[in-house]
Amino acid sequence: MKLSVKVDYACRVLAQIARQHGTNELAHVESLARDEAVPANYLAQILSELRDGGLINSRRGKQGGYTLARSPDEITLYDIVKLVEGEIIELNAESKGQSARRVQQVWREVRTELENKLRSYTLDQLAARSADEMYYI
Repeated sequence: MKLSVKVDYACRVLAQIARQHGTNELAHVESLARDEAVPANYLAQILSELRDGGLINSRRGKQGGYTLARSPDEITLYDIVKLVEGEIIELNAESKGQSARRVQQVWREVRTELENKLRSYTLDQLAARSADEMYYI
């Protein structure tokens, strides 16, 4: 399993938007791109995907920008990865051979554990400004 740079950018940008949650301020593409060192053109595509996936809301126009669609403590790392990448670990193995069933079972267990771990981290944890604000699990 290899996560794309797109997932990294999405997580970083969502963390930045989460920092503004509850302030009535909207995040703007230019400042998000600058603050998180993400190419603006690519960021626009990512933001569109995040909006279509229901993680953020957007407002058009001169006073437009982006906000979270839900509270940062309700958006998990799993939500982000699943939206951007699809299945966390895709199992395409055949069920032939003596070891196939056991190998598939182990991979299912690994996927479940990984998904549970991703669900344990929320956007408010990614948005923590310092180690003191970080939540420990």
